[in-house]
Amino acid sequence: MSDRYQALAHSPVGKLLVKNLGLPNPPFLDRWSPGDPTVKGTVLVGSAPGSVLGDRVGAALTTLGITATGSFVEGERYKGLLFDATGIDSPEGLVELQRFFTPVLRSVSSSAHVVVVGRLPEQAGSTGAAIAQRGLEGFTRSLGKEIGNGGAVNLVYVGDGAEDSFASTIGFLLSPRSAFVSGQVVRLGLTALTAADAVTDPERPLAGKVALVTGASRGLGAAMARTLHRDGATVVGLDVPAMADDLKKLADELEGGWLALDITVPDAPQRIAAYLKEHHGGVDVVVHNAGITRDKRLKNMKPESFALVVDISVGAPQRITEELVSQGLIRPGGRVLGVSSIAGIAGNSGQTNYGAAKAGVIGLVQDLAPRLAEQGITVNAVAPGFIETDMVKTMPLGIREAGRRLSSMSQGGQPIDVAETVAWIAHPGSSAVSGNVVRVCGQSLLGA
Repeated sequence: MSDRYQALAHSPVGKLLVKNLGLPNPPFLDRWSPGDPTVKGTVLVGSAPGSVLGDRVGAALTTLGITATGSFVEGERYKGLLFDATGIDSPEGLVELQRFFTPVLRSVSSSAHVVVVGRLPEQAGSTGAAIAQRGLEGFTRSLGKEIGNGGAVNLVYVGDGAEDSFASTIGFLLSPRSAFVSGQVVRLGLTALTAADAVTDPERPLAGKVALVTGASRGLGAAMARTLHRDGATVVGLDVPAMADDLKKLADELEGGWLALDITVPDAPQRIAAYLKEHHGGVDVVVHNAGITRDKRLKNMKPESFALVVDISVGAPQRITEELVSQGLIRPGGRVLGVSSIAGIAGNSGQTNYGAAKAGVIGLVQDLAPRLAEQGITVNAVAPGFIETDMVKTMPLGIREAGRRLSSMSQGGQPIDVAETVAWIAHPGSSAVSGNVVRVCGQSLLGA
């Protein structure tokens, strides 16, 4: 739905009020459209002394078709900033961040994307390096709250063995595809699975892949299905029988398959597995998106409301994943994605059931990621914040406006923002991305 306050804030009268009263000023965000380049402008690249990724960063940017320069020119405008901080090995060395960023921040365009690249602190090699590399998190999250004008700031930690596997992640975070992703930390190489898979068609990186999306008939699920299809995947949508008509329409639109099924019934995992085996011989991307809310304060909560929310969001996904893995139906290079929520990180009043369920999704990711790595399967979660779905229309005005404004971007995200994040994780080049929980929340001011 439209954000009337955002439109007002950019009107002549609204601009005056926003400036004089210090009101939130939600910018209009750039978003990617098919046919656009990865970045509409130039990326300025810098590095700290002793950093080790320089040549690889340059090669990745060239592969992505990103125009980059290592020389700052006064008066030029930059659409992105990328800083290699892997060489910072002491607390004193953190000043290199200030030396690079302070002179150039006034030269960034609207909706600029900033990426800092570091080493996993636990692999830093010394106490000083571990301190410095962990310090990058506080720096990037703070800069994300300063940059303004639709800008986003994120940190990528590169683990041992993942030095040649960060192109898809850098490309996503520098591009408008990550419009509503800011203040996040992506850890590459947390598991043994790091080598990027080959992509034969950059415009359709998922060509030849089969993707299962639960809760696909509308909202976030429909956006995910359409985006994965756009990237070349054959999509199988799944939703409850009551949504069969909408599900079939989506399947017809995407020339994919559909399965009307309640995922909580005892034989759901076996029926899903049988469908995928019969029609596609397996699956490459599994997106556990289905979820419901049954909000009440805990003192008024009924056991069945608590149990159902947990079972749909994480109990059934656990059973379905285990069944697909046990039958060997998730192919090597496969991707399992759970949909968590900011409620599972920061909590929400009246949502103890939902918060437990969405935190449980994170537990599922952390447990499965190292265990499935040896089978060539990555496991990650996306955690949406306030996203403009149909559910928003039912919220009281005050709660709706508070949800929109409580982020560094002072607005809600769009379903495509979550879908683009799913598509990045599903990308064959994202094999080093496993065990991560990435918030799509415009750097919400709630939670870590």
